Amino acid sequence: MQGTVDGFSYGLVTPVVAFLMACLGAALGLRCTTRSLRARGAARAGWLALGATSIGSGIWTMHFVAMLGFSVRGTPVAYDRPLTFASLAVAVVMVGIGIFIVGYRGATRMALVTGGTITGLGVASMHYLGMAGMLFEGRFAYDTLTVTLSVVIAVVAATTALWAAVSVHGFLPSLGASVVMGVAVSGMHYTGMAALHVHLDPEAVPVRGDTPVSLLLPMLIGPGCFLLLAGVVVMVDPIVVAGGGPVPGDAHRAGRGHGHDGRGSTAAPVQRHRAPYETAARGGYRQSRKS
Repeated sequence: MQGTVDGFSYGLVTPVVAFLMACLGAALGLRCTTRSLRARGAARAGWLALGATSIGSGIWTMHFVAMLGFSVRGTPVAYDRPLTFASLAVAVVMVGIGIFIVGYRGATRMALVTGGTITGLGVASMHYLGMAGMLFEGRFAYDTLTVTLSVVIAVVAATTALWAAVSVHGFLPSLGASVVMGVAVSGMHYTGMAALHVHLDPEAVPVRGDTPVSLLLPMLIGPGCFLLLAGVVVMVDPIVVAGGGPVPGDAHRAGRGHGHDGRGSTAAPVQRHRAPYETAARGGYRQSRKS
């Protein structure tokens, strides 16, 4: 028996909030990725890890906020807790792989394509793994063409976002890039939901699992608090406060003998200035030798 799906049980509340969460995660992730390009060593890895977790948490939160408005008429819907948590882990790990590739390889074509593809597949995997964690008296079926379209949207959106992270500078352009990614992630989600067909089984065993409200609302608190904390960390960063200038100490480190800065340009040599006491001492020494 064909089931009737309603993805907007609460009207526009869940789609709008889901979109805002996707934009927030994307904005923080892109900012952290941009910041990592001016860092070195462990600091760069830390910023990339924070960016990956921000984007992954934002995408995951967007998905399940939207799923709060999802219902199937004629059967209760529950969620499998391990699969729901696994979808969050998949999002963070695969987004992290893509971000680290671009963060360490730069904005080369190969790095963007590879990183964007892995990140996009991570977004799609998170979505469909989260859907697999849904329990109801029936089964899901998907339209192959529409699913393929949703995966393409995810890959293109991820590649564009990674390119923006390493190429777009300034607050307003970065904000625009995060909005574009939020639109793309939301579009991928609802395209995937459009591919969904529900077949009910009246003789199926009643579902056992957590209801959407009892499971999702507590689970959303953790990623939501993390995004707020990440926002605070990004906002107090000297680069953000100073408007994107160089990190204090970077010029000193770049001119200390490495010869190149982080962007591949040759650093200007640092002139050594003699201290007054040193000049005077040597001048006195020369005068004593002449005498």
